[in-house]
Amino acid sequence: MVEEMNNEVTEMKSFSVGDVVTGKVTKVEDKQAFVDVGFKVDGIVPISELSSLHVEKVSDVLSVDDELELKVLKLEDDELILSKRAVQAEKAWDELQQAYESGQILEVEVADVVKGGLVVDVGVRGFIPASLVERHFVEDFSDYKGRTLRLKVAEIDKENNKLILSQRAVLDEEVEQKKRNVLQTLKAGDVVEGKVQRLTDFGAFVDVGGVDGLVHISQLAHHRVEKPSDVVNEGDVVKVKILSVDEDSERVSLSIKDTLPGPWESYSGKVAAGDVVEGVVRRLVSFGAFIELAPGVEGLVHISQIANRHIGTPSEVLTEGEKVEVKVLDVNIEEKRISLSIRDLLEEEESGDADYQAYEASKEEESAGFSLGDMIGDQLKKYKN
Repeated sequence: MVEEMNNEVTEMKSFSVGDVVTGKVTKVEDKQAFVDVGFKVDGIVPISELSSLHVEKVSDVLSVDDELELKVLKLEDDELILSKRAVQAEKAWDELQQAYESGQILEVEVADVVKGGLVVDVGVRGFIPASLVERHFVEDFSDYKGRTLRLKVAEIDKENNKLILSQRAVLDEEVEQKKRNVLQTLKAGDVVEGKVQRLTDFGAFVDVGGVDGLVHISQLAHHRVEKPSDVVNEGDVVKVKILSVDEDSERVSLSIKDTLPGPWESYSGKVAAGDVVEGVVRRLVSFGAFIELAPGVEGLVHISQIANRHIGTPSEVLTEGEKVEVKVLDVNIEEKRISLSIRDLLEEEESGDADYQAYEASKEEESAGFSLGDMIGDQLKKYKN
């Protein structure tokens, strides 16, 4: 009996503050639990030492007969204060440091939603700022409690008990990996389907399988485009041809124009030599004027065909943006050439005016009651008599 008491005393004296001991829960109260660790009295685990997070009742996390690993916080002859949280934290910091250095992904359940973000328990209290939860803005996090998130350690400071976690880092990495995979599959010359993500002054960005490619404004249509919104809108699903892929810079050049029938092909059969059509003066050059007959289709009026008189430059007669009528002289769709004339129309108009004047003169003679032939006839009769 005396020997057993001495052994208990010896065992009791072997405890020191900071020791890690194991024991079994003997009693659970609202704010504390009692644990048998072989000391002369059961050790006490206060509710604040159960978890790194807030606990409402001890019974929410512990039950009688649970076996625990605990750290000695306070040791007196008749009192032993223990901590479950401290043991978890020691192990957690080491594991979290390794996870931080290796980039390991942790799957953790959201314990609470607080102002500015989410809280999780990973052996220590971890905080996920709102900006690091998703890749997009989230207005209300109320339904995130209880969700399991995949997280990476973004910042760790054991000395100041600071742990910042990020799910966005995981999502960003996945998007980047997917982008790299897609870039490897995209080949110049392929025609694929994509969705217009956003418009800029210089073109449209189109998502092709997770990668945003640029359709430059010059590649939106065969005709001149003033602004991208004249041709496409955000959200439109379009066919695009891949012009080039740069995996290093993650740049993809696309064309919508190259997937559409050419304007010359579409214009085939619509005009023939001798037709008179209307067009717009688009460019004046030293040797003539280019007239737009349809979007992407221009014909040339040679300087010799601009006026029915000699001119030094086309600008003496025409201005860019002016609407004019032209006569088609020749059409070659394959070579994308149409020859036009303004002079022919002017000459036809002058010829028509001359004919009309002659017609008017004849009408005046008739209205006078006699003709030139009548006058000559009368004179001949007079001489005959």
